[in-house]
Amino acid sequence: MRILHFADAHIDMANHGRHDPESGLPVRILDFLKSLDIIVETAISEKVDMVIFAGDAYKDRTPSPTFQREWGKRIMSLSKAGIPTLLLIGNHDISPAQGRAHAIQEFDTLEVPNIRVLAKPCFITSEQLGLPLQVIALPWVSRSEFLATWDLSGDDAINAYANMEERLTERVKEWLSQADPDLPIILTAHASVQGAKYGAERTVMLGSDLVLSGSLVKDPRLDYVALGHIHKAQNLNEGFHPPVIYPGSIERVDFGEAQDDKYFVIAEIERGKTIVDWRKLDQIRSFIDCSVELKSEENVTSTLENALPSKIKLKDAYLRLTITYPREWESLIDDQTIRSYAADAFEFHIIRRPQIETRIRLPEDQTVSSLSPLELLDIYWKAGHVDENEQEALNKLAMEILTNNTELNSE
Repeated sequence: MRILHFADAHIDMANHGRHDPESGLPVRILDFLKSLDIIVETAISEKVDMVIFAGDAYKDRTPSPTFQREWGKRIMSLSKAGIPTLLLIGNHDISPAQGRAHAIQEFDTLEVPNIRVLAKPCFITSEQLGLPLQVIALPWVSRSEFLATWDLSGDDAINAYANMEERLTERVKEWLSQADPDLPIILTAHASVQGAKYGAERTVMLGSDLVLSGSLVKDPRLDYVALGHIHKAQNLNEGFHPPVIYPGSIERVDFGEAQDDKYFVIAEIERGKTIVDWRKLDQIRSFIDCSVELKSEENVTSTLENALPSKIKLKDAYLRLTITYPREWESLIDDQTIRSYAADAFEFHIIRRPQIETRIRLPEDQTVSSLSPLELLDIYWKAGHVDENEQEALNKLAMEILTNNTELNSE
């Protein structure tokens, strides 16, 4: 069985850039749709046996009809090609309000051929799939839905996430015991797994979220684990069976993923043996994150330009330049010249981080005891770069306070 697995499409990430004049769509949306097109076209051209989408079609629970149209076109292509497709509900797809429709409800409502929406944990038999394959599905389970479904209260509600993991683990083990041992078994879930890594290299730990245990997803009775939710591509069971795969998001979502390559996966699954083929998405847009700390007042513009890659690498890239510098050098930074150098970038953000001298230093020939209170205040205002007019007003106020204190003491 050849299964195409992808996740975290987030096709409405229109948080950057301009609009395409031909389609009217944000160019950023087109980036995500290009990746989605490659995935769908690969599934059709290579005639895979099934497609698993492991959740998060959108970034928003209430996508606009335009974005739903674009997602729907691609999913309908899979339907028309006769490819069985499983769509898991992710945390970005569900409504926070109980009883409201989720973001991909229409495929279920309209009973689109070959498309199955998985909104609740379930076990799908080979007869139900029409394939010599079995699937255990764990779409995103919200805390509120879990509490309502299981009618939990008191201590059970306080420890909801621990209870969720325990009960889902019991349910998965129950389904595994019911499964046909001669047919391959896939577990697909939109969830965090303990030990997985986020794009910023933070390791997932138990906390205020549902986190599946490593032992659950690495159960040797499974033949492939198709995960979604974490955007960094990784195999949590490298070199062992079953493969536990996060394919990652299909495009870079933000600068936290600047260094991450993006993939989808085609898995050749047999009972007790699975071969994973990582398919890299090469057309994705570059995110370039640069930082520079100014050490000298000399040649500031050339220093900033030298901190950036070549103009060829900057072309059509998202660019962010973070500049750290003493506050008094603010006027030395020539935004216009730097932006001119990076004119071919798709989008360019300059982040200024002026630093203030936190420790006030007196001249070597002076001590605190040798200075009057007003002289000390004057040094403090200047060190804090307080405006001269404001300094004058503050000094007058200080003089009044000191004068009043002197008069009270003399009485």
